[in-house]
Amino acid sequence: MHVHRWWEDVVVAHGRLPLACLLLGFIVGFLLIRISVRLIRKQVRWWPGNVRAGDVHIHHMVFGVILVLGAGVGFVTLYQSSVGVTSALAAVFGLGAALVLDEFALIYYLRDVYWEEQGRTSVDAVFVALAVTGLLLLGFHPLWLLDIGNIRDLRTDQNVPERLFTIGFAFGNLLLAAIVIAKGKIWTGLFGMFFPPLLVIGALRLSRPGAPWARWRYASGSGLMRRAVRRERRYRRPVIRAKIFVQDLLAGKPDAAHVLRAAEEELARTVVPAPHAPPSAHLHLMHGRKHVDRPLGPKSAERPPESVDSQ
Repeated sequence: MHVHRWWEDVVVAHGRLPLACLLLGFIVGFLLIRISVRLIRKQVRWWPGNVRAGDVHIHHMVFGVILVLGAGVGFVTLYQSSVGVTSALAAVFGLGAALVLDEFALIYYLRDVYWEEQGRTSVDAVFVALAVTGLLLLGFHPLWLLDIGNIRDLRTDQNVPERLFTIGFAFGNLLLAAIVIAKGKIWTGLFGMFFPPLLVIGALRLSRPGAPWARWRYASGSGLMRRAVRRERRYRRPVIRAKIFVQDLLAGKPDAAHVLRAAEEELARTVVPAPHAPPSAHLHLMHGRKHVDRPLGPKSAERPPESVDSQ
């Protein structure tokens, strides 16, 4: 009963039903694609497996881009439609966004690192999207702009001091958020956009030792750097281990065998056997009385056997 009342009072009454459908589509899409890739990884026989066009593996990110573009076109052309139509398009957009962000690491690194250590970047991107969408659904707004003054009325508001204060407040918070992120505190910067006091706390505290701020501001071997390293070991490492545990639980552990298979496939695609150079193309170098032949062309490479795609 309380859930139904919350749904009506917080979500429906405030026009957040499309946002709720987007979040639902995102969660369903992420869970379904992770179940699919886990079954493919275990090579379950009854599961259809990867989608291929000949020898090309079509990543699910491609289908996500198609869904996102289709939903975007639908929003533009049907923007005056009913809430039901808008909510359906939002669900499709969330589904496509989940497929895209699930392979965010592939976009970021420009190579298939799905089951490698770098693949955890995709899970981080998904967590960030879930957190931001969830906060918006609960009624929180970045930078508290809608609590101080309606940002939509800034152009027409005749109260100049209020306009200047709102704009200055926004830029000040963005500056603090940039400092916090430069200190390596991504989540503090993210939630600080919704709760500005967190930005002040994050900006005043020490940077993480490997963050850009520490490289710019902390000299090697300085007291600040030593304090940052001690704090990282004492407080951050347990948090990082817990985060990695949750990531592995949801997305699966990195697979060293997949790294080797991916390297073999990349080698097979890029290395083309070169013909042996003719005798006339050899360089005859004389070192004393020894005669050395050096071919101009690279050595021929054998194509490694085809490997099974584990993604």
